[in-house]
Amino acid sequence: MAKLNQIIAVEKGVKSKAQQELTTAHHDLQKPALLSGISRTYQPKDEEGEQLPPESTRVQIKAETVLRDTAAALTRLFDVTATKDWANCEARADVKVDGRTLVADVPVSYLLFLEKQLTDLNTFVRKLPVLDAAEGWNLDASTDAWKTEPVRTIRTRKVPRNHVKAEATEKHPAQVEVYYEDVAVGYWTTVKFSGALPARRVNELLDRVETLQQAVKFAREEANGAEVTDQRVGDAVFGYLFAQ
Repeated sequence: MAKLNQIIAVEKGVKSKAQQELTTAHHDLQKPALLSGISRTYQPKDEEGEQLPPESTRVQIKAETVLRDTAAALTRLFDVTATKDWANCEARADVKVDGRTLVADVPVSYLLFLEKQLTDLNTFVRKLPVLDAAEGWNLDASTDAWKTEPVRTIRTRKVPRNHVKAEATEKHPAQVEVYYEDVAVGYWTTVKFSGALPARRVNELLDRVETLQQAVKFAREEANGAEVTDQRVGDAVFGYLFAQ
């Protein structure tokens, strides 16, 4: 008795072969010359007339034969696909994480859905915003956000000053240069807030997603290892479709 994973492995090849044979049959039946035949002989009007050899062309393709061959090719595809789909309705497995059953008795179709969703969630978690590692962060209960310790900085203002480069004399005025000096006028106290996540939290989430991804894959492999009952659908279908 075959297993579901074996049926899945051969399904693609069977489908490709059946499609090729169906395409070939379709194209051949569109060629009237292959379906036509002729046989003719020549008899002169009298004994002195010219003798000509007989001519004949055989029928190369018979539509009924093509129907039988097409039915045979597609019957295998119909049976393999039916066997897989029937088995998918019955094949189930538990999703286990660290020995604990997270989801029990899951059908193959849902395991495939889970795999797709977890792949998307993996990408989502990897893109989560992370707190700036250059800052020290603490969770603030009043805002339910992360915040830094207060940092005090000086606010300055540029004040013009005069620098006498040369004193005034009887003949020359004083030479004065204006420059600006930064003078403290106040203080800023800054606290930064963030809604991002600590790197540790993101790494934990990513680890859980990847662990569950592996668990789902193992469950799918287990479900696909179930034995299957061969289905015989093709004979019934084509026995009706192409019956004479």
